[in-house]
Amino acid sequence: MTTVERLRDGTMRDSAAGWVVTLSITLLAFLIRIQNLGYPKNLVFDETYYAKDAWTLLHFGYERNWPDNANDAIVAGNVTGWSDSAEFVVHPPLGKWLIALGEQWFGMNAFGWRFMACVFGSLLVFATIRLARRLSRSTLIGGIAGILLTLDGLAFVMSRTALLDIFQAVFLVAAVACCVADRDWYRHRLADLLDRSGRPDFGGSFGPIVWLRPWRLAAGLMFGAALGCKWNSVFVLAVFGILGVLWDVGARRLAGADWRSWLAVLVDGIPAFIRMVVVAVAVYLSTWTGWLMTTGGYDRNWGQDNPDHPWVAAFGERFASLLWYHKEIYEFHTGDYINQATHPYDAHPAGWLAMLRPTGFDAVNDIAPGTDGCVGPENCIRVISAMGTPVLWWMAAIALVVCVVWWIGGRDWRFGVPVLAALATYLPWFNYTDRPQFFFYAITIIPFTVTGLAMVMGLILGPANSPGRRRGAIIVGVAVALVAANFAWIYPVLTDQLLPYSQWLARMWLRSWI
Repeated sequence: MTTVERLRDGTMRDSAAGWVVTLSITLLAFLIRIQNLGYPKNLVFDETYYAKDAWTLLHFGYERNWPDNANDAIVAGNVTGWSDSAEFVVHPPLGKWLIALGEQWFGMNAFGWRFMACVFGSLLVFATIRLARRLSRSTLIGGIAGILLTLDGLAFVMSRTALLDIFQAVFLVAAVACCVADRDWYRHRLADLLDRSGRPDFGGSFGPIVWLRPWRLAAGLMFGAALGCKWNSVFVLAVFGILGVLWDVGARRLAGADWRSWLAVLVDGIPAFIRMVVVAVAVYLSTWTGWLMTTGGYDRNWGQDNPDHPWVAAFGERFASLLWYHKEIYEFHTGDYINQATHPYDAHPAGWLAMLRPTGFDAVNDIAPGTDGCVGPENCIRVISAMGTPVLWWMAAIALVVCVVWWIGGRDWRFGVPVLAALATYLPWFNYTDRPQFFFYAITIIPFTVTGLAMVMGLILGPANSPGRRRGAIIVGVAVALVAANFAWIYPVLTDQLLPYSQWLARMWLRSWI
């Protein structure tokens, strides 16, 4: 194989089929998720913060406080009961602005505040298919990844709940997909340069500079949007920013640059920093436009009240106020208040990949026979449990180990992508185990572990013409069928359906799930 042929690896020949598969599975995910989206009508779990924050953002450009009885009033139709005071919020506003779009279109009701989560939950499937397809070089494997994520209980519940994490997950998967696309695009441009020059390789020179990097710029935009939902997106940005430059070095070495390939650390690395980090910061700051352009937000007038502070001299009154606000948010996330808090659904991250402690989003316990459709003889229960599909999560955890082996032992870079992405969204949480943590944070992990699982299934399937293909297809088909059956089994506890207590308990396979 020539240098140019090796650089052109990753060229897909079934673009039309790829889009048909992607859009069909995405539509299926959306149709499954939108069913009865407005039920239950009450604000569940942390919707009590974000749905109301979104509504006041829509009206004032910043978040306002609400009285203690606001949730019941909103369900009853009183949606203007906000207070005059600004609320101290501890997450950036982009996810809330997206929730606000649904509220603007459909009103301040359960369907309205959940609609955009449903849209983005479907887009999470879309982005995962595209990432898995490009990594595996297979539309079939991309489709398997999409089907698996469509049938994941956690992804399903998060797609039907107005929280911030589903938006963050979409932007992170899209950003990583853009980074992988940039790797292929860059190598293809180097191949084009060699073709035009008629040379077999660069012959020890660095070669021409590739100035245009549209996918890397797109990655910066997506990382900025992810940061605009939650700060911990910065870890994924750091990992893939470094990895992207190392990929550039490898591409130059493959193209024949020899030791001069390391010049890419500067020649490509500095523009990469601008396209990814600087662009991400600019996008992040833009998400605060509503707070910056109004005067009523929390801490908004801090710069005006502290004109002699050096931050005001350096950044101006508005941005000094924003910087001060960020300091207070950081202190909240790391201070004594949060570290001393407790929660019944606190879940140590060590148990996330095995799904040891799902989060209960909503529950009505001990529904007596003859009440709410309960026919007896035992009491009934309604719950929304933010739990993954167990069979899927356990297979994905095992597959992650296989990916590590195939990446390091098999020297296949493609398997390193889901590993690094999953760990970048996962390992940082171990630094904050003094504070309550929740399993649903793992919504940013499962798209990458599902991608890894689909790629391992690709190994089981083998090449299209291999003699073991039929046996591999049976194994993969059974695995996907088990995931589908398991999703159907837990569906009632994902959707607040009425269950006799014994039927609910039959779905709680581990005592830690209760």
